[in-house]
Amino acid sequence: FRSGGDRNLMSDEFNETKVGKTSLIMSLVSEEFPDEVPLRAEEITIPADVTPERVPTHIVDYSGRTICGIFDPLLSLSLLQANVICIVYSVNNKKSIEKVTSHWIPLINDRTDKDSRLPLILVGNKSDLVEHSSMETILPIMNQYSEIETCVECSAKNLKNISELFYYAQKAVLHPTGPLYCPEEKEMKSSCVKALTRIFKISDLDNDGILNDNELNFFQRTCFNMPLAPQALEDVKNVVRRNMTDGVKDNGLTLKGFLFLHTLFIQRGRHETTWTVLRRFGYDDDLELTQEYLFPLLKIPPDCTTELNHNAYLFLQSVFDKHDKDRDCALSPDELKDLFKVFPYMPWGPDVNNTVCTNEQGWITYQGYLSQWTLTTYLDVQRCLEYLGYLGYSIIHEQESQAAAITVTRNKRIDLQKKQTQRNVFRCNILGARGSGKSGFLQAFLGRNLARQRRIREEHKSYYAISTAYVYGQEKYLLLHEVLPDFDFLSEADLACDVVCLVYDISNPRSFEYCAKAYKKYFMDSKTPCMIIATKSDLHEVRQHYSLSPLDFCRKHKLHPPQPFTCNTADAPNKDIYTKLTTMAMYPDSLELNYSKAIQNQFLICHAKLCCMCACNRCTFCICQNLLNCELLRSVRTKLYGAVLNRHMTQTDLKNSTFWLRASVGATVFAVLGFAMYKALLKQR
Repeated sequence: FRSGGDRNLMSDEFNETKVGKTSLIMSLVSEEFPDEVPLRAEEITIPADVTPERVPTHIVDYSGRTICGIFDPLLSLSLLQANVICIVYSVNNKKSIEKVTSHWIPLINDRTDKDSRLPLILVGNKSDLVEHSSMETILPIMNQYSEIETCVECSAKNLKNISELFYYAQKAVLHPTGPLYCPEEKEMKSSCVKALTRIFKISDLDNDGILNDNELNFFQRTCFNMPLAPQALEDVKNVVRRNMTDGVKDNGLTLKGFLFLHTLFIQRGRHETTWTVLRRFGYDDDLELTQEYLFPLLKIPPDCTTELNHNAYLFLQSVFDKHDKDRDCALSPDELKDLFKVFPYMPWGPDVNNTVCTNEQGWITYQGYLSQWTLTTYLDVQRCLEYLGYLGYSIIHEQESQAAAITVTRNKRIDLQKKQTQRNVFRCNILGARGSGKSGFLQAFLGRNLARQRRIREEHKSYYAISTAYVYGQEKYLLLHEVLPDFDFLSEADLACDVVCLVYDISNPRSFEYCAKAYKKYFMDSKTPCMIIATKSDLHEVRQHYSLSPLDFCRKHKLHPPQPFTCNTADAPNKDIYTKLTTMAMYPDSLELNYSKAIQNQFLICHAKLCCMCACNRCTFCICQNLLNCELLRSVRTKLYGAVLNRHMTQTDLKNSTFWLRASVGATVFAVLGFAMYKALLKQR
C-alpha cells in the first residue's frame, strides 16, 4: 500500500511447517544462521535506506500451525493488508512442494480479492541439502498460475540468495509482471502495447514514425536522467536488427522495434525498465494515467480567468506542425485523427468546425486550432490540463506538470482600478430574441457569409465562436457566446462577460423589445459595456413596437447608436464591429465620462456620421475628433479665414518687416501648441 507518497511493502510468508521460513527471516536480519529458531518470528521492518528500491518493507511471519485455531482471523486480516506473499517450500520435501498448489495458493485466492490477485513468490529453501534443482517441478506451477511472479531457490544456512529473495518480493510489488505480459501467449498485453504506443508517438517529435538518435537520447534522458552513448545506441539497434527485419528503419527505431525491446526487457526479468518508462509518462499500476498526472492542482481565485502562456502556444504550434504533413496550414480529418491518437477518445466533435476558423474545405486552420485551445482553456481549464497531459506537455517541455502552461489572470476589479489589462481573451455574450440573427453574427466573425452559413447542419451548430481581433496593433482573442433567449432565467454564466451585445432584427417590429427589456433588467446598473447591433441591415427597416426607437433608447441610456450589420454579402462579412467590441471589452472605463445629456447626445449624433478608428465615442480621441468636426468650430474657422483674407492691407504693410515678424512668431506659437496637443492626444489614445 502507499502512504503519503512513500511506498511501504508488506511481505507475508506462508509455508508448511519445518521448511525453514522463519530461519530465512532470522538469517536476513542477523546475517548468520540462527542456532535456535522460534516457532514464529516477530514482525520486522527493513528501512528504506538499506533496500535497493529505497522502499520500507514490513515482513510478517506465519506458520502452518496458525491456519486452524485462534490465529486464523489474524491470517485473513494480514492477507488483506499484504502487498506480496512468499510461499516457502523445502526443496528436499516433495510433500511441501505439492502443498503449494493443493493448499496454499487456493487458501490465498479464497481469502483475497479475486479482481486483484496478490503477486506470489515461490521460495525453495534448504538448497544446501540437495544437489539437484526443483525448478523442473516448479516451472509447470508457474505457468499454471499467472499471479506467481518468480521462483527462487535459497538456503538459510549458507545465506544463499537471502537478499535476492526479498529484492524479488519488492520487485513483484513495484514492478509487477502481470499488467505487462501474458506468459501463456508470450507477448505483452494489449493495455501495455497501447500505453507504449502513446509513449512512442509522444517521443517521435517529428512524427515520421521513427525514433532517431536525437529522439532516443531525449527519451533516455527523460526517463533515466542520462543519455545513451553512441556505441550503446548502436548496440540497441543491432539487437533489434538481429531479431526482426522491420524494427530499424533509416537508422532509427520503429514502433515495432520499440515494442520488441520492451518485450525483451520483460522476458529477461528487467521489467523495472518498462515500469520506469510507464510511470514517467504518468501511468499507474493498472496502466491508466493517474489523476495526479492528468489534473494537477491549479488554484483559480474568483473573478480571474485562465489563459495559455507563451510556452504553451509554442508547444501547441509544434504539435500542429508535427501533424500538418502537407504544410497547408490546416488539419485534414486524417491529420486531426492522427493528432488525437494519443487520446483515449476523440476530444473534438463536428461542432468545433463551426466554432473556429476553417478553410474552404471545412478543415481547421492554424488560427482555428489555436483558437479552440484558447476556448477550452478559458471555459474549462481542467479539461485543457487533461488534454495537455495526453499530449505529454510536461514531458516534452520538462515541466513539473501541465499547470505550468496556464496563466491565471489577475482579478478583473484590479484591471478596472488600474484602467489597463494584461488579459488576451475577452468574452462577449450575445443576447437577442429568436430569429434576430445571433447565430449569423457568430458565424460572420469566422468569415462566413450567409451562403456558407446555410450549409451548416443543425446538429453541428455551435453556441460559441472565437477568433482574433486587433486592437491598436495588439492581437487579442474575442470569444462570442450565444445566450439562449430565455429572458426570465439568465444565469450568472450568461451575465458574466466583458462586453454585452444586444442583437435585434431591423425587419422584425417586435425584435428590439427583447433587447430593451434585457438591458434595463440586467445591464443598466452594471459596469459591463453594452452595444446594440441592428442585424439584417440589407433588408427594409421597419418601425419597432417599443415606446422608444432604438436610436432614442441609446441616447437615453448613453449608449452609442445601433450598429448596422449584415452577413448577406458576396464575400466575407466586415469585421470592424468585432474590433469595436474587443476595444470596449479591453477599456470599459473609457465609457464613463460625466458629460451633460445634451452634449453627450450631440457627440453621439456626430459620431454616427464619423468613421474613426475608435468606436467608444467617449475617449479623448473620439471627443476631440467630434469637436474638430462639429458645425460650431467649422463656422468659426470659416469666419476667421474670411476675415483674414478680406482684411485691407496696404502695399506698405506688406513691405513692413515688423508685420512679417509678428506673422512668423504667431505661426511658430500655433505650431508648438498644435504639436503639444497632438502628442497629448496620441498618448491618451
